[in-house]
Amino acid sequence: MTWNPTFSTRPEILGTFGVVASTHWLASATGMGVLERDGNAFDAAVAAAFVLQVAEPHLNGPLGDVPLILHSAKEGRQRVICGQGPAPAAATIAKIRDDLGHELVPGTGLLPAVVPGAFDAWMLMLRNHGTISLREALSPAIGYAQNGVPLVPRISATIGTMQPLFATEWTSSAAVFLPGGNVPEPGTLFRNAALAATYQRIIVEGEAAGSNREVQIDAARRAWYRGFVAEAIDRFCRTTVVLDVSGRRHRGLLTGEDMARWQASYEEPLAYDYHGVTVLKCGVWSQGPAYLQTLALLKGFDLDATTPTDPQFLHRIIEAQKLAFADREAWYGDPDFVDVPIAHLLSDAYNDARRALIGDTASLALRPGDVPGRNTPWIDHGAKDRNAASYGSNTGAGEPTVARLGAVGGDTCHVDVIDRHGNMVSATPSGGWLQSSPVIPALGFPLGTRGQMFWLREDVPNGLAPGKRPRTTLSPSFALKDGRPWMAYGTPGGEQQDQWSLAFLLRMIHHKLDIQQAIDAPGFHTEHWPSSFWPRPARPGRVVIEERFGEEVAGALSARGHLVEVGGPWSEGRLSGARSENGLMKAGANPRGMQGYAVGR
Repeated sequence: MTWNPTFSTRPEILGTFGVVASTHWLASATGMGVLERDGNAFDAAVAAAFVLQVAEPHLNGPLGDVPLILHSAKEGRQRVICGQGPAPAAATIAKIRDDLGHELVPGTGLLPAVVPGAFDAWMLMLRNHGTISLREALSPAIGYAQNGVPLVPRISATIGTMQPLFATEWTSSAAVFLPGGNVPEPGTLFRNAALAATYQRIIVEGEAAGSNREVQIDAARRAWYRGFVAEAIDRFCRTTVVLDVSGRRHRGLLTGEDMARWQASYEEPLAYDYHGVTVLKCGVWSQGPAYLQTLALLKGFDLDATTPTDPQFLHRIIEAQKLAFADREAWYGDPDFVDVPIAHLLSDAYNDARRALIGDTASLALRPGDVPGRNTPWIDHGAKDRNAASYGSNTGAGEPTVARLGAVGGDTCHVDVIDRHGNMVSATPSGGWLQSSPVIPALGFPLGTRGQMFWLREDVPNGLAPGKRPRTTLSPSFALKDGRPWMAYGTPGGEQQDQWSLAFLLRMIHHKLDIQQAIDAPGFHTEHWPSSFWPRPARPGRVVIEERFGEEVAGALSARGHLVEVGGPWSEGRLSGARSENGLMKAGANPRGMQGYAVGR
C-alpha cells in the first residue's frame, strides 16, 4: 500500500470566524465554543487546555508543563510563555547520584518531579491577553470531570498496564483510575470528582479576592503556588514513600518553597528564515532550536526537486537532524545556567561547513560541531564521532518489568487556535501523566516527571542543578510568511515532535500540500540519538517509517545504510495546525488514533 499525495482523510477546515485544532475533539469543540461566545484565541486555548487535562490524562495533567507561542494582534508581536518549571532546591547531583546511588534520574515516582509550570503559564496568558473570567475558563473542564469523558482506547490500555502497580503500590491512583477496582472500558464515561473539586476551590478562592478578573486570576495563581495546592504537594512529597522504576522507594524533593519562588515568564522566540517562511521556536531549554538548525542545514539542498515520499527527501532530513540533535546533546541547556552558543549554531558559515558532512549514506555516529574557543562538552575529542549508543552514560540501561514498576511511556497534547481578530496560539501541554506518579489524594492528580531529562553529570549543559529547567522535548511551532503571522502547529511525540512537524512544514513549502494533506502524508522518525526519557536509550541509524511509504522506499533507505523499521500504516505523528492567509483561516488535525479534530467556521 502506497500513499497518493492527492488523498486526505478529511477536508482542510476553512473559515473566516475562527479555527481550533487539537489532539482531542472535546478540546477543539470547547475552544470553538469559547470563540462563539465572543472569547478570543487566548481564552479558547486556555479552556481547551484544561479540558485536555481531563480528556487525555495519560498525555497531560494539571501538574504538568507547557511551552506556548502566541501572536497578539493588538501588540503586533509573537512571544513565548515558558511553563517549564525548574528542579527543586534539594534536587542536586550529589543527592540523587551520590547519596541515593542512581546513575539516572528515575522516570517515574516523586524524585523526578519539578515545579509544575502549566497552570501558571495558562493563567499568565489568560490574565494578560484573554477576556473571559476564571470561572468561564475552568468550567468546561470541571463539567467533564464531574459528568465524565468518554475514554479513548489508549487511556484504558494505559490504566490496564498500570493496574498491578496501582493496586499494590500507588493505591491513591487506584482510587481514581480503577473505579470499583476495575479498568474502565473504552467508550465508557470516566469521572474525576477530586480534580473537579480542586478546580472548584480555585474558582472560589479566586472570586473571594474581588470582582475584577485580573485580581481573581492572580488569586488563583497564589492558591496554586502558595496556597492549598502547594501545601498538598509539599505534604505528599514529605510524607509519602513511592516505588519508582528504579525498583526502590523514595520521597519527593519538591517543596512548597520551590513552588512559591517560581512563576511563568515571557521570552522572545528564536527565529530562522527558510524559503520565505520565518519559523519561531522556544529557546535552548527546549528541543526547538534543533528544528531551526535542521532548516539551516537543509537550506543548501534542492528539496523542490523531491516528492513527499522521495527517499532522497527522507535521507536529507534524517541526516540533517542527526547533526542538529547531536548539537542539542552537546550544547543545549537552561540559558539561565549555561551559555549556549545558539547564534553560532544557526550561522550560515557553521551550517555550510556542517552540511558537507551529509553524504549519500547514513551516518551511525553522533557528531556535534565545534564552537570556537570552547571544548565540546561530554565528547572525547580523540574519538569525537562516536556511535550514538555510547554517547553519555547508561544509554543502554535495561527496561524493567512494566507491570511491576510502572515504566509506561507518556506522551503529549497539542492545541492551535486562530480567532477573527488575528490572534494565534500554538501550545504543547504535557506531563503529570496518570502513569507518571501516584495521584495526590487531596488534589485528584499526580505530579510530573520532567526531571528525568536531566543528566546526573556536572560536565554537561543539561546536568541537574537546583532551580534549573530540564531541557524539555516540548516544542510548539509558529511560522510567519513574508513577515505576517501564518501558521500555528505542532504535535505530541517526545523526541519525534520536531521530526514530524518538520516534515509537515517542508511538505507544505516544497510540495505545496495543504495542512490536512501534509498531516496525512506518511510519517517517519529516527531514534539515532539518546532519548530524553528514562532509561535514555539510543538506536544509532534506526529509522522508523510508516508502511504506506511502500517497499521501494524502505529498500532505497536500507541501501543507503539506514536501519529501517516499518511501522503500521498510520503509526507516525499526531500533528495539528491552523493557518491564516488570503482572508481565510485553515486548519487540520491528525486522524491517527481517531481523536484529534479541527473545527472552525
